Amino acid sequence: MSDESITIAPRGAPGNADSRHENESDEGFAPLSAEQAHEWRARNPPLSLWHVLAIQVVVGAAVALLTWLATDASGARSAAWGAVAVALPAALFARGLSRATVGGASAALASLFVWEGAKLLLTVALLGLALRVLGTVNWLALLAGFVVTLKAYWLALWWLAARQRDPG
Repeated sequence: MSDESITIAPRGAPGNADSRHENESDEGFAPLSAEQAHEWRARNPPLSLWHVLAIQVVVGAAVALLTWLATDASGARSAAWGAVAVALPAALFARGLSRATVGGASAALASLFVWEGAKLLLTVALLGLALRVLGTVNWLALLAGFVVTLKAYWLALWWLAARQRDPG
């Protein structure tokens, strides 16, 4: 073990990691003017949670349809339940986050954690209720509906971002 001691210095104090960067210049960095910031926002609009959710619902319905074609109605219901176990909590989460949060960054972060917790609890509850609601469950189909719908989130983000960059 080393005999070195660790010293915690206040921000900006000599020897602090932050103070080493104070003397470095900000060459090449220029803050945006209000007009430039407005133009940048116009070129890069935020992605809508509702559009992502709509793509998840479409993908979940497609999985249920494909499962019905490959198996039977029981498999399709199970796949659809898996998709619902993703889409319904995601809708709750999107609704919760789309409401205005008063109180700054701390309140926004707390809101994110609260709605993520609600989403997680609702997902677990829906998966737990599958046997009671469906009666006979095709667990592989339910898992396929759940996982494919869940992973469609990333596909939706990629597709929507690419569509914004190249609207033509």
